[in-house]
Amino acid sequence: MTTTRGVLYIHSAQSAMCPHVEWAVAGVLGVSVNFDWTPQPAAPSQWRAELSWQGERGTAAALASALRGWNQLRYEVTEEPVGGHEGARYSCTPSLGMFHAVIGVHGDIMIGEDRLRAAMNRARETEDCDLADEVDLMLGQPWDDELEPFRYAGDGAPVRWLHQVG
Repeated sequence: MTTTRGVLYIHSAQSAMCPHVEWAVAGVLGVSVNFDWTPQPAAPSQWRAELSWQGERGTAAALASALRGWNQLRYEVTEEPVGGHEGARYSCTPSLGMFHAVIGVHGDIMIGEDRLRAAMNRARETEDCDLADEVDLMLGQPWDDELEPFRYAGDGAPVRWLHQVG
């Protein structure tokens, strides 16, 4: 088992969803979870929370999967690279769905050669396709644009640390 750590950011959730988010996260981490929910200034009547976690590699994917499909939830999950394995970042918004990126040891998004070649081919072969737009999609720019007001609103919010039960 390779242990890593990461952060789950719930950027916006309706109050009725908050206990369900905690239950889903507890199911993945194997420990009881009680977030410090604070109001989300970027979305009135919505709540936000952050959770720093430590667990086995792949925990970010499991967390993102557990929360996937909740149409009104905005969240991000990060996982640090560790022991020769890349990290991950998952971002999800109601309008865009899920974005996943592989994160290298220096914190950069890693884009594979095949994805770059496919983007270049689309840009060459499709009249209204721009290579810069394709690269922005691979880097998750539309998700960053949509989530940025929610991230900024969380500056200074409390963070809780939890460790996964092995």
